[in-house]
Amino acid sequence: MSTLYQDALRAGQDAVRTTILDCAINLLVTDGPAALTMRRIAADIGSSTKVLYTMFGGKEGLIDALYREGFARLRRVQEQVPRTEDPLTHLTHLGAAYREHALAEPAYYRVMFEQTVPGFRPSAEALAIAETAFDTSAAAVAACMEAGIFQPGDAREMSKIFWAASHGAVSLEIAGHFTPEDGGRRYDALMAAVARAFSTQHESKNEGQGT
Repeated sequence: MSTLYQDALRAGQDAVRTTILDCAINLLVTDGPAALTMRRIAADIGSSTKVLYTMFGGKEGLIDALYREGFARLRRVQEQVPRTEDPLTHLTHLGAAYREHALAEPAYYRVMFEQTVPGFRPSAEALAIAETAFDTSAAAVAACMEAGIFQPGDAREMSKIFWAASHGAVSLEIAGHFTPEDGGRRYDALMAAVARAFSTQHESKNEGQGT
């Protein structure tokens, strides 16, 4: 009977990397950060620790890889959201995809945002990868500005405000404070409220009130 490592090795190095990361994230969820050792992971997938050290350099490198993988997956999810003719609808769909992905992979979400592993600090490369995960949403915000839906401004900064709102709502839902039904309803209401705050219609109303 072959091991997980042997099965992955036949599929190539990318499969080996994915197998290791999947094992690591599962250990983190089931047994906590203390269980996340190179020896334990190697035993679980049926490889030598040398394989892990060669690929990741050590435990810190492995955790950094988990962080990068989380953002890489988020970026792929965002890039796969179909574009629509209405840029605001596209932005809304991106927000929904963010929530769905976070709820589908809460372990990665916690590594990315909640310092699940005490003392871990992402590398400069990991932080750069994390930043690219929001290129799609920043482009969608820019499209809303170009279409006259949103007020002019810094599209990336505005997208970060959407992200901050999204993150707060999703974190509460993952932590169990919102039921899935309430979480979805409140998330949609929050995203709509942020969009209204940046709307050119909101700007016009404010100007009318000041006259």
